[in-house]
Amino acid sequence: MESVDSHKSWLWGRWSQVALTVAVMTCALDQAHKLYMLLIYRIQDKGTVYVLPFLNYKYVSNPGISYGLMPGWLGPQTLSAFSVLASLGLYVWLVHGPTTRLIAWSLGLIIGGAIGNAIDRLWLGGVADYFSLHAFGFYWYVFNIADVAIVAGVAGLLYDSIRGS
Repeated sequence: MESVDSHKSWLWGRWSQVALTVAVMTCALDQAHKLYMLLIYRIQDKGTVYVLPFLNYKYVSNPGISYGLMPGWLGPQTLSAFSVLASLGLYVWLVHGPTTRLIAWSLGLIIGGAIGNAIDRLWLGGVADYFSLHAFGFYWYVFNIADVAIVAGVAGLLYDSIRGS
């Protein structure tokens, strides 16, 4: 007969609290900022807002995946479900894989960002993006806080893979 502790260890690892705290905080910050930008600041009604010489606010609804790829090929529900499943897979990796504080933070950032963008897809039909970085005539893609978290999380995982756990 299995004990309660064996179920807990399957669902909860040494770094679970760290990663889930980072994920919840990331998702909450992302969603709070999107609510502000859409409902109070009303970025969607302003066109391009020049903030700094290298930063504009410009509302873009991304119905696809990264960089607007595959717009409309998959519905928002399918993309949201994929985000949730991918997040669950990352959490299983966190619990059962070789994990360090850096990996826990990185996975928490990715999970929080993925869930934040999944919420957008269900709520808005696409991901709300509004930061536009540019320099010397080059414009990067338009992004949001969840995207920054995902990129930072991937960078942390890459750094860990090079440095070694």
